[in-house]
Amino acid sequence: MTTALLEPKTPGPKPLTEGSQSPGILIALWAFVVIPFVALIAAIPMAWGGWLSWTDVGIAGFWYVISGLGITVGYHRYFTHGSFKAKRWLRVALAVSGSFAAQGDIIQWVADHRRHHAFSDLEGDPHSPWRFGENVWGLTRGLFHAHVGWLFGRELSNRERFAPDLMADKDISRVAKLFPALVAASVLGPALMGGLLTWSWQGALTALFWGGLVRIALLHHVTWSINSVCHVYGERPFVMRQGDRAANFWPLAILSFGESWHNLHHADPTSARHGVLRGQVDISARVIWFFEKIGSAYDVRWPKPERIAAKLVEPAAR
Repeated sequence: MTTALLEPKTPGPKPLTEGSQSPGILIALWAFVVIPFVALIAAIPMAWGGWLSWTDVGIAGFWYVISGLGITVGYHRYFTHGSFKAKRWLRVALAVSGSFAAQGDIIQWVADHRRHHAFSDLEGDPHSPWRFGENVWGLTRGLFHAHVGWLFGRELSNRERFAPDLMADKDISRVAKLFPALVAASVLGPALMGGLLTWSWQGALTALFWGGLVRIALLHHVTWSINSVCHVYGERPFVMRQGDRAANFWPLAILSFGESWHNLHHADPTSARHGVLRGQVDISARVIWFFEKIGSAYDVRWPKPERIAAKLVEPAAR
């Protein structure tokens, strides 16, 4: 036997995926996609019929903001991209509040999103809308795939490759294991609030419907629209890697807390602010600013004017 055969082999890169989803996860996924969506469809006639109070609006708004900022500030800008550093209490709070959005446990969500950035709109991207071609039918299929279809037939992104830092974090691993319980709290918490505020079963039921199901469905589709709509439609004022088609889509700016300023994000992923041009409201960036002011967030990666200017597409090239 030669000496070469006795030498240890240099390990190659870990694979992109680590197997498909289990039947149990698929069943739960169907439930948490379809049931809130049905509730969203039923919302208009139910609101027209008077089954919506200002208490319901307040409860739904409260949970939308908490869970939505948990996704944008926590899951996305902090855990995925390291746009700032945070004290332990804030790390845990952001992980928990992001889990309330019912979009997957934090480690898998981050692994999927880091993989998306590594292969944005290229082979390997888990949810590119361009994977079926650029004709009308291909793009129609691609938009559905990027929006929600990818969730049901995907190979799970390899967490050891894309999120080893979170797997090694005891606090975050604990929150990931508690994901089912946190989703249950996200659904039932509004009902408890509604029951206590109105002291009635009807108040609990309407709050469950609006603050639980409808709120989760709305936040789902806003988040998924960043994957689908914001990679097809909108403006691209900043230079990105070749093949990347991330765009700004202003109508979603408020509902997405600034995430729909997607072009700058892909041009400069670690930036704590995505809306950097005049008039681009970025609520998530303002929340990070607040945490920085009270000392809970630090080493924030704010965009610098010269860096922004360097990434702008020349007017003649647009």
